[in-house]
Amino acid sequence: MPAMLPSDSDTAILGESAPTDEAPAQATRRPSRRRAQTLAAIHQAAIEVFAAEGLSGASTQAIADKAGLSKAQLHYYIASKEDLYRQVLQDIVDDWIGVFGFSDEAFGPRKVLSDLIRRKMVFSFEQPLRSRIFAAEMMRGAPVLRATLGTSKRRTEQAVAVIQNWIDRGLMDPLDPLALLFHIWAMTQFYADHAEQVLYFRELAQIGASERKHLIDEVTAFVLKGAGVRELPPAAG
Repeated sequence: MPAMLPSDSDTAILGESAPTDEAPAQATRRPSRRRAQTLAAIHQAAIEVFAAEGLSGASTQAIADKAGLSKAQLHYYIASKEDLYRQVLQDIVDDWIGVFGFSDEAFGPRKVLSDLIRRKMVFSFEQPLRSRIFAAEMMRGAPVLRATLGTSKRRTEQAVAVIQNWIDRGLMDPLDPLALLFHIWAMTQFYADHAEQVLYFRELAQIGASERKHLIDEVTAFVLKGAGVRELPPAAG
């Protein structure tokens, strides 16, 4: 669906003017603060609706309502629900690529794996809806993401090579590096997908800072012990 321009009343609400033939560049190339705020509101609304309803169940009307916009206003900023969904997914993948951190190979498995677990669990605690959107996309066969997963696959292959190098150097027990990554992803993803279950069984109203630290420490200790991670040998003097 092509982007629709808002009506005069819509632009008045937005505090913007629709692009005109006389000055299209000024209207579209330098986003105003209000425009940036509106785009952020749309993005957050999309995350909430997609997490709750999935792509098929979501509607642009629901996204517009949650963002505080009319449907016409929303379509001024997006081409379609599907385009918005792809954007949300790509943003999640880009953020997760930054979580990997295996470029720090020289620090050894204890630090790198500990940092990976901490960053991934913090993401699950702080961005559970985004984590659930990604998980739901994977569970339905990744029809939207599959064509763009090449970068993630390359980063995963690099991580596997780093872990195998640590194993070859005797810094970890022999194991399947890719399976280890799967196990870490599964354990850390649990705290996004099943946050309510964690709260119920631990009899908490929310997962606060001290509880987060405790759970991160528990998962980290479990992985490091299970993988037989050893300390780096002291540097030669």
